[in-house]
Amino acid sequence: MKFGTKTAAILLLLVALVLVDYLASSIPARLDATADSIYSLSPGTKTMLGKIEDPITLDLYFSKDASGLPIAYKNYAARVREMLRQYVRASHGKLTLNIINPKPDTPAEEKATAAGLQPQVSRQGGEPFYFGLVVTQADQQKTIPNFDPNREQFLEYDLSKLVYSVQLIDKPKLGLITSLPLQGTSPQEMQMMAMMHRQPQPGQFVIEEWSDTFNIVPVEATATELPAGLDVLAVVHPENLTPKLQFAIDQFLLGGKPVFLAVDPSSQYFKRQGGQQAMYGGPQPNVSSDLPKLLSAYGIHYDPTKVVGDLEKATQVQTANGALTRYPIWLSLTKDDFNAKALPTAQLNSAMFIEAGSLSAQPGSATTFTPLVQTSPQAGDVAAAALQFAQPDEIAKQITPTGKKTIAALVTGKFTTAFPDGAPKDEPAKPGEKKDTESADHAHPTPALKESKGTSTLFVVADTDWLFDDYSVRKYNLFGQTAAQPLNDNLAFAANTVEFLGGSEDLISIRGKGTSLRPFTVVKAMEVQAQQKYKEKLTELDTRLSQVQAKLTELQGKKNEGNRLVATPEIAKAIDDFRQQQAAIRGERRQIRAALREGIESLGNRLLIINLLASPLLVGLFGIWFYRHRRR
Repeated sequence: MKFGTKTAAILLLLVALVLVDYLASSIPARLDATADSIYSLSPGTKTMLGKIEDPITLDLYFSKDASGLPIAYKNYAARVREMLRQYVRASHGKLTLNIINPKPDTPAEEKATAAGLQPQVSRQGGEPFYFGLVVTQADQQKTIPNFDPNREQFLEYDLSKLVYSVQLIDKPKLGLITSLPLQGTSPQEMQMMAMMHRQPQPGQFVIEEWSDTFNIVPVEATATELPAGLDVLAVVHPENLTPKLQFAIDQFLLGGKPVFLAVDPSSQYFKRQGGQQAMYGGPQPNVSSDLPKLLSAYGIHYDPTKVVGDLEKATQVQTANGALTRYPIWLSLTKDDFNAKALPTAQLNSAMFIEAGSLSAQPGSATTFTPLVQTSPQAGDVAAAALQFAQPDEIAKQITPTGKKTIAALVTGKFTTAFPDGAPKDEPAKPGEKKDTESADHAHPTPALKESKGTSTLFVVADTDWLFDDYSVRKYNLFGQTAAQPLNDNLAFAANTVEFLGGSEDLISIRGKGTSLRPFTVVKAMEVQAQQKYKEKLTELDTRLSQVQAKLTELQGKKNEGNRLVATPEIAKAIDDFRQQQAAIRGERRQIRAALREGIESLGNRLLIINLLASPLLVGLFGIWFYRHRRR
């Protein structure tokens, strides 16, 4: 082959490579070979994108030219950019992506600031940089002010939630059924409390958290049906609910709407209320709550007479005599006790539950029971009735560890109705009472559901005290206003859960994925192994040094009349021995470090050779196969 021909062939090959790269980037199909399919959209996201009616604009702001930009953010920006491009491809023209580099003192930077994006500064210094997203549909605008690489596994959920929320004109409605004063003292109770010369209670912070996302619609326990238009229903410490209201809850869940249910075997609020009412001769309130008919039908086991005690997760409390002790039925849970793969709990670090119960799936249940919060294996059951006058030490003696207990769980799937015979009948009219038969006949005009239409979602937790301020925040006065500092992640857990349930069914179906970061676990294991060996040698060296120093101290006490240290042959020999031992161990250190570097470098070289030779070998094998195939 002539030189000119070779040159032309090389140029054609380069052009072909460029064209292949261009065509590959243009083809709307990708092969995702990652273990967790992190580069593929979930079916829920695709369904949600297919429902978009009006065009949406995505403005991704990233200061790629900022000096000192951390490499982790550069890699994550590429990840976000590629994910957004997938959104655009799956939206069939409803999404438009703009990638903007907001340089300092430019209209782009002013636009980013006006949209609520905040410049970030790396811990290592450097220029401030923008890395956020603005989603706009008509006059609605939502933002992610800052992308965080630590939330990579929830990137798809965060993006889908933003695209979904920008299409909502009004806040979704959260129906709230509760016997607890979460919204503060009701007007009916205020009159009674004024007569008792007691101050009304303010609302709890958890209501403020929920109000940020939802319009809260209170529902009385005496109601016979739910208000129309609810998107999520929260049932907290249900007591004396009418059968018809329980039926309405059942049908709400089976109709595909999510339900937040909190029951409690031992409510601290009602225990305190019982003590105060006893002073005025009032009846003792029921401290436990349950919805046995519904929970049993949904395949969930819950015993309202049993409280969970955990010897390992006990909270330190102060007793009446001022001593500190561990209280095993007040649970202080940490990060390892939360489900790391579930969105409501993945980012939590701590939470406190007070005399909580436990939940489990009934054998043969057709629903999926996913534990979100669990105790340690050192947990057991305690009779709730035995807690009133028992001391912490006595309670600890009653606990026989039987393994982990589930405090909160997410139950999904096709639910079977708790009312197989349909809606409860109206009670017969009392003498002289007139029943509105017409309205009763039209109370449930549609046939009762026997099972879920699609996938139903129920969040259930066996405690209600964790929602109160007493166990979640520390209040203080700030310029005349009441401010609060979280004691733990109780409020975040409550907000995450209801917000998660309040998303569309498509959003609920999205789960956290893996991360693109792949740590060098083999290398780390080699380092740990070598360091362990190094540590053993150091310990051995320290032991020898201590022995020699003790001997030197002993010899230094033997001084002559002139109070001078006598360099006896024993001391000189001990020093020589010490120096020889020290030199020998330092030599061993160098050998260990050299062996560590050799092993890691050898591994790196093998990986490099594999990466370099893999492609040519595959091409060569394909060429041989192609050549033999043509000869046939």
